[in-house]
Amino acid sequence: MPELPEVETVRRTLGELIKGKTIDTMSITWAKIIKEPDDVEAFISLLAGQTIQEVKRRGKFLLIECDEVTLVSHLRMEGKYKMKEGEPDKHTHVRFHFTDGTELWYRDVRKFGTMHVFPKGAEFSQEPLKKLGVEPLSLDFTPSYLPAACEKTSRNIKTVLLDQSIIAGLGNIYVDEALFRSGILPERQAAYLQEEEWQRLHAEIKATLEEAVEAGGTSVRSYLNGNGEMGYFQQQLFVYGRAGEPCQRCSGPIEKTVVAGRGTHFCPVCQP
Repeated sequence: MPELPEVETVRRTLGELIKGKTIDTMSITWAKIIKEPDDVEAFISLLAGQTIQEVKRRGKFLLIECDEVTLVSHLRMEGKYKMKEGEPDKHTHVRFHFTDGTELWYRDVRKFGTMHVFPKGAEFSQEPLKKLGVEPLSLDFTPSYLPAACEKTSRNIKTVLLDQSIIAGLGNIYVDEALFRSGILPERQAAYLQEEEWQRLHAEIKATLEEAVEAGGTSVRSYLNGNGEMGYFQQQLFVYGRAGEPCQRCSGPIEKTVVAGRGTHFCPVCQP
């Protein structure tokens, strides 16, 4: 599933492609993608005639802001946006027809993606956005935020970092990477981390995400940005997807286990 750096990269490239375009109508061939309103014709009616003002991001969600409404889009596992290219295939489920004759296509092999439309400004007070936690690249994510949020938890630190109601946008890849860079074992109980560990973790979460955004995200499976380009942060990964390979710091083997129901990569030497 695309995480914050991938969604941010899509936001940037998609904004360059569609900002200022006016939606004429839409073609939708897989109605289950549409969640709010749950009637396809009502959904299309809300977007028809709307001009796209900005493309923003909240956590792992894209926010396509129009004149009067906001489209909230979650890519899930395989969702991709691209401008019209040739003929749509069976996996192209949503097509935005613009008044200038161009089209934006949403393609989703697994059909897990979702789309909600809300009156502009109302999107933050309703699901799926209203319970999202702090943005890790914002000023609200201070060094004291995580220890305060974890003061009474009995959960391990990886489970906490994956909790979107605490910190929005982190997923399996960047949690594993930030914990490695911080020297913290994913199974450590969060409430017992020391102050210096919280300081390192805060710094490494921000640094990992910033470096990944700069590299255009991580293409470990099928992620592409709005221009159909791969990300390159996978070339900088320390542990994720490297089980059995030598650690780049200590040369010992990277191990893989399951934490919080997710495949989890770590170095037992560097993360004691």
